[in-house]
Amino acid sequence: MILDNSQNRPIAIDLFAGAGGMTLGFEMAGFDVPVAVELDPIHCATHKFNFPFWSVLCRSVAEVTAEDIRRAGNLGDRQIDVIFGGPPCQGFSQMGKRSTDDPRNELMLHFARLVLELQPKYFVIENVKGLTVGRHRNVLDKVQEKMENCGYEILLPYKVLNAANYGVPQSRERLFLLGCQKGLEMPRYPEAITDNPKKKYAKSSRKKNKISNTKTLPNAPTVREAIADLPPIEKYPELLKQDWLKVEYGEPSDYAKKMRNLAFWEDDYSYHRLYDSTILTGCSRTKHSQSSKDRFAATPAGKNEPISRFHKLDGEGISNTLRAGTPSNRGAHTSPRPIHFDRPRCITVREAARLHSYPDWFRFHATKWHGFRQIGNSVPPLLASSIATEVIRVLGCQPSKPSAKQSLGEESWLKLNISEAANLYGVERNVIEPRKRSEKSDR
Repeated sequence: MILDNSQNRPIAIDLFAGAGGMTLGFEMAGFDVPVAVELDPIHCATHKFNFPFWSVLCRSVAEVTAEDIRRAGNLGDRQIDVIFGGPPCQGFSQMGKRSTDDPRNELMLHFARLVLELQPKYFVIENVKGLTVGRHRNVLDKVQEKMENCGYEILLPYKVLNAANYGVPQSRERLFLLGCQKGLEMPRYPEAITDNPKKKYAKSSRKKNKISNTKTLPNAPTVREAIADLPPIEKYPELLKQDWLKVEYGEPSDYAKKMRNLAFWEDDYSYHRLYDSTILTGCSRTKHSQSSKDRFAATPAGKNEPISRFHKLDGEGISNTLRAGTPSNRGAHTSPRPIHFDRPRCITVREAARLHSYPDWFRFHATKWHGFRQIGNSVPPLLASSIATEVIRVLGCQPSKPSAKQSLGEESWLKLNISEAANLYGVERNVIEPRKRSEKSDR
């Protein structure tokens, strides 16, 4: 569904959509994203909640055709401006074991297939930087060769971008591949707009006889600026059984004001969402033992707690990279979550969302495991928006803020288990291998 056709918003398609970080980023830049493709029905339900006015195809990209996408989005023969997505990266990741035989690596080639079938003007691929290393470079070379033989070109050299350079309070490096039809203007990689505050402080402490031509950038928001206004969850015993509360915020930073919709990004062209701003979700508490709390409290900011190896956030710096944890067929373990910078506990899903640049209206699955997985697997919306803005520029579009106000979806979609979500989309329960529950509690 194209919402604001009168304003002629350009059209984007999201492959490997997850909960919708890149969808939101491209929407913020001025795109309509009428179709998203995602295999996991839990993610599909969450995506549908946050973007109920657009369509989700709940199936593998390997099984999707151009006709499926055009039909789902009621696109007819309209020109698609950009296709984007981040194929699952575990086979390429530099974290843990990499496998060139991982079947997920083939999804890169299906991304290329859909680009060639749909013939968008531009495409954007997001992945881990391990994709350019060693034997995994063969997958990337195959994609490049296929695209160049069929009328597309890729911006070279490839570039790894850090979310901290684009207004996100988190160090998160990802590879982005930009491409276009031959003959069109190639988008540029976006210039950095912020810097790591701790790194900047270190630079300023050096001897002043060293002259640098490096452009001075404003600081990225700090962890404190990102989450300090959120309520102290320890005061709410109900959060041991539910993920939401009637919220009493603290004093917000400029960044927090934007997360709370009290202020707006200058270049945000997303649809206004109708929601109850007195309710804050993603606040489920974790039961930590007293010994764990004592160890967390004793851990210096910016260091790892020796036993759990959890990283303690530094309130005056930015977050370390937030990770997704293991998938359901590998134990369904929550990734080690950072320790709050001044409270002896791990951060909540909402605090992680703030550190990832998701606004407070954006909601995740009600369980901590799914919620952290959805955030850790996603592209921070502000980083995605910076890339999308460069595509808007070469398209020659003048983005505008839509006048339409949009409701969110059914709250029940955020509480579905895998069987219920699979039934909702009419797919097999085992499309995602079953979760293997651990009897170990959170430390």
